[in-house]
Amino acid sequence: MKKNLNYSGTLSDQVSSRELENRKIARKAAGECPVLLKNEGVLPLEKGEKIALFGAGAVHTIKGGTGSGDVNERECISIQQGLKEAGIPLVSENWLTDYSDKYNQARLAWREEILSEVSRIEEFFDTYAAHAFRMPAGREITSADVQGAAKSVYVVSRVAGEAADRKAERGDYYLSQKELADLERLSEYGQEIIVLINSGGLIDLEEILSFEGVKGILSVSQLGMEGGHAVADILTGQVNPSGKLTDTWAADYQDYSICRGETVETPEVVKEYYHDDIYVGYRHFDRTGIKPRYAFGYGLSYTEFALQTLGLEIDHPQGFCPEITVYAAVQNIGEKAGKEVVQVYAVCPSTDRLPKEEKRLVAFGKTGLLAPGQEEKMEFHLPLSALASYDETCMDWILEDNVYGIFIGNSSDQLEKLGAVLVSIEENGPAPASDEGTGIELPEEMPCVSISLQSQGQVFAPWSQEAACLRTDEEKKMLQEKEEKAEQIVGALTEKDHTALVIGEIVKSQDNAFGSSGVTTPGSAAETSAILLDSYGIPGAVLADGPAGLRLTREFNVDEETGQMLSQGILDALENGFFRDPDQGKEGRKQYQFCTSFPVGTALAQSWNTDLLEEVGKAVGREMEEFDITFWLAPGMNIHRNPLCGRNFEYYSEDPVVSGMIAAAITRGVQSYRGCWTTIKHFACNNQEYRRMSSDSILSERALREIYLKGFEIAVKLAQPGAIMTSYNLVNGVHAANSEKLCTDIARKEWGFEGLIMTDWTTTFDFGGSISWKCIDAGNDLIMPGFEGDFESIEKALADGSLSPEKLKACAKRVVMGMI
Repeated sequence: MKKNLNYSGTLSDQVSSRELENRKIARKAAGECPVLLKNEGVLPLEKGEKIALFGAGAVHTIKGGTGSGDVNERECISIQQGLKEAGIPLVSENWLTDYSDKYNQARLAWREEILSEVSRIEEFFDTYAAHAFRMPAGREITSADVQGAAKSVYVVSRVAGEAADRKAERGDYYLSQKELADLERLSEYGQEIIVLINSGGLIDLEEILSFEGVKGILSVSQLGMEGGHAVADILTGQVNPSGKLTDTWAADYQDYSICRGETVETPEVVKEYYHDDIYVGYRHFDRTGIKPRYAFGYGLSYTEFALQTLGLEIDHPQGFCPEITVYAAVQNIGEKAGKEVVQVYAVCPSTDRLPKEEKRLVAFGKTGLLAPGQEEKMEFHLPLSALASYDETCMDWILEDNVYGIFIGNSSDQLEKLGAVLVSIEENGPAPASDEGTGIELPEEMPCVSISLQSQGQVFAPWSQEAACLRTDEEKKMLQEKEEKAEQIVGALTEKDHTALVIGEIVKSQDNAFGSSGVTTPGSAAETSAILLDSYGIPGAVLADGPAGLRLTREFNVDEETGQMLSQGILDALENGFFRDPDQGKEGRKQYQFCTSFPVGTALAQSWNTDLLEEVGKAVGREMEEFDITFWLAPGMNIHRNPLCGRNFEYYSEDPVVSGMIAAAITRGVQSYRGCWTTIKHFACNNQEYRRMSSDSILSERALREIYLKGFEIAVKLAQPGAIMTSYNLVNGVHAANSEKLCTDIARKEWGFEGLIMTDWTTTFDFGGSISWKCIDAGNDLIMPGFEGDFESIEKALADGSLSPEKLKACAKRVVMGMI
């Protein structure tokens, strides 16, 4: 990507063609994300039907999470605005106006509270994270507010963000007393109630469902800047809801596996024991027999579909891992056009040596828009490795001499048998025709295919045949030329230069270091070293936060005499500049960077539409190219182990296959723009925000491989993202950024990862915990955003022999490859 030394952005605040095009994609994507959980004939709304609209998120709909996951867009469409523009008469305008005034007052009070507690700008982000904004309650709903309407739409909203977990208390996971009172009042008024859940994570639904008046529930999630339009499209029937849950929604928070874990907390570290092992999400509910409120993969539609299984076959392409192909057909048997998600699960034989989950997702796909009566045939390709399990006794992925069942359906609790794969290990002879451990009886009409392997411990490397075909011959040639150029550059540099390259460009004033220390692109997270600029004309690469779009400063001023940006650092970058001093930086030339706010990660995953998400990735790539961004610090893809993790909105699912396939799709889209790269994060086991710098995830090797690394593995093998970001936490006693096992042995040697690996921001700072030189020694190539102490640590380790110059040079070379 061509770089320049001028500030990015435009001099005009007029809407650009890129903005218009990307907003269309944002709205299209948002329309496929919401999940219809309940509908007793109240949706879609009839044309011209009057409704009453209430709830905190009605006027100020939450578009996404806070912190690094935020986006500073031009405007955000609320549910109120979306419904009005769709022509829906709202009878509760007085309530909505009163609420808007109350909201604005609460926001200003929140701003003053935070600013009054910050004595140094360096403390701002921690104070901001510790004081999450809570949506204020509206006034009491009166009979006049519902006059003329038979239906009420009530929006329950929740704010969450980086550096703080949510809580199992009222007003967060549970309804507030005011929300309960509002629903009770609407029920007393005889309203048919449609509840919209405007939250990036799960909340308790039991109290909502206890009201007889609640006839519909739509999990909206957080849909970005076009959320209000997308919700209106669904409520009015212009778009048929097609989202499916990527998490199991429990009837009781205590039903989740996290509640059976163990935490040991000391001043130095918080040890989180993953006693649930591989039994996370639906795997846990299957194992315990606990019935969830809504199953993984669940979601209603305004129409009905019939699923027909058409069989399966196995291919043995020369030089490739055997691949299973599953065939099915979907027909729309209802009265409205719609899309359906088809999910394929495997039932693997459970033995005393290697117990298995009851079932695991192995593939999925989404139909196109099917008119009533229309049918679509579908194929699902999954590698034999999808059936493998990690055996800790031999430290390998294995298949066992047995029967593997293949099931298909539209949610994890609505499945039918499709067929079976009979695996035989040659040394043991043919596989049995049936096995009690599978839970499958094989009737004659069930299609079966057989595969013969040389040993249990055969390596099943590629997730898909695409893994061997990621690059064209031309791209392979370009990669080779890039590697040769990087080798030449690094070979001519000094050891001191190598050290500079593996540390981000140090901003002397550290007041904006936390995620907003970029210079040439204001509001970007940081830049890599610029030491190659004078000699080679190669500026530092710019990195920008995500994952719901690019987080850049929306507006900034430049002193025309000095050329210096008049910045208030992180105050400019957060919340559309809400915290900045309006009296500062008015002079000079104003420039604009209007970015697109897309749905949050969880919402995007709920579309189950990889083609659509590749389109979203391309839209992000367009903006990266426009604003000179090399690395987008997304997708976030940690597992939803605990529904209260504060950053779940950034992540996709409780299931690693969903996480990996979605991340790969977005990565393919972004990286279709040459020189634009994704950064999959946080590697690995970043499942909580509480004391995230000192949290130690204690788990088995099998759980690590099958659950917490599998999504990363799929993304690497299907899309080769440009970078991986390590997490703050420790994994089994070792900081992720200092783990040679994670960075080198697994990512590079086992998976064939070719990009660079970077730390999360301030990992090595004084409140971090990982050691700077150990990052490099482990193969973590880039320390971000860069501090003087990083230089000292590396130079000392080189001098005493703890760090080899060869490892430093290898890291420097990979950083250069990411810059050229």
